[in-house]
Amino acid sequence: MGLFGSWMPSLFRSGEVVGIAEEALAFALRASEDSHPSEYMGQLRGEDARSLGVDRDGTVVTDVLLAPGTKTNPVSAEFNPSYMPNDLRSVGSVHSHPNGVLRPSDADLATFQRGDVHVIVGAPYGRDDWRAFDREGEPTDLPVLDVALPDDQFFDVTQADIDRELR
Repeated sequence: MGLFGSWMPSLFRSGEVVGIAEEALAFALRASEDSHPSEYMGQLRGEDARSLGVDRDGTVVTDVLLAPGTKTNPVSAEFNPSYMPNDLRSVGSVHSHPNGVLRPSDADLATFQRGDVHVIVGAPYGRDDWRAFDREGEPTDLPVLDVALPDDQFFDVTQADIDRELR
């Protein structure tokens, strides 16, 4: 283990985005449906594919984060890119189209410059109601992968933990 501990390798993405975790896609679909009839917008983050048991180099989308300061309505979602976390694991964006159209608008293309993959989710938000695009807005293949995601214990606080801290 190096100076920074065992977490260091997962901080840095490796290579192309090779897929999206089933759990991350399910979350994006639910968040989009919950935001309906307004648009949903989020940031995609990834982990090294090999650390998730995928037998190839690259990055797997594992997390969907709400874009801070996002203002949404039924026809658009706006956010200030400077509010986005400066995250080395960021791989792109996800947003919904409540009208069900699964292709990027001109406004979408302007936001696609940050990141490698961008997902558009459309109503009615079923398992097949989404598409992935590259920075230029061209459709790209993004396989859905059934991978076991690591337990994120950052917010996993129990009453025993609180009691211990108060002593």
